[in-house]
Amino acid sequence: MNPKRTYQKEIISKYIHKPTYFLVKYKINPNFLSFIGLFVSILASILIGINLIYRYMWFAWIVPTLILLSGFFDILDGEVARKSDKVTKSGAFLDSNLDRISDIVIIIGLTYSGMITFLFGYILLFSIIMISYIRSRAENEGVDMKGIGMMERAERLLFIIVIITLEIFFYHGTILLLGKPILVHKTLITNRPVTPIFLISIIIFSILVLYTLIQRFLYTLKVLK
Repeated sequence: MNPKRTYQKEIISKYIHKPTYFLVKYKINPNFLSFIGLFVSILASILIGINLIYRYMWFAWIVPTLILLSGFFDILDGEVARKSDKVTKSGAFLDSNLDRISDIVIIIGLTYSGMITFLFGYILLFSIIMISYIRSRAENEGVDMKGIGMMERAERLLFIIVIITLEIFFYHGTILLLGKPILVHKTLITNRPVTPIFLISIIIFSILVLYTLIQRFLYTLKVLK
């Protein structure tokens, strides 16, 4: 197994054993968990879209918490399916597509809020969809893509959570300390004032996502040759 995947499994098994056991015990359908994860992502996207993170300091923390929960349910559905012997092709197909929708709605939320421009949002959406498409197409050709790429879905979710958490902390922290936030006004990347932390972080995120796309593309070509 890929070393990256082995490490991820060790971390997951450490924290997810008890909730998985509980859900299996009460015969919760893994597809139901997949839909809950999607619902939580949509809710987080809506809250991002209405700029909750800039309006209310204490309620702002709901957003990264919801994104973390969506990732948690994404892990749970697979673990519950395996532990309850309910792994099916239709379930895997459903889970994969709901994951893509969850990824997309978060970017839509960032775009609608003005935290990123429509053009930048399109670039991120294209890159994220292509990362998944390359994996799907490569695996159809027999290439094992597990653990390939710096920014797989788990890493992308964690990065987004960190970006939003830093934005909340820096934005409201500077208001408390200085009486007003430190902001970078409208740029080619953002449609609304954001903190320098967010601007730098979202640029790094986009670079790593593009790098992952190229990484997977070249790896697949290498294996197929």
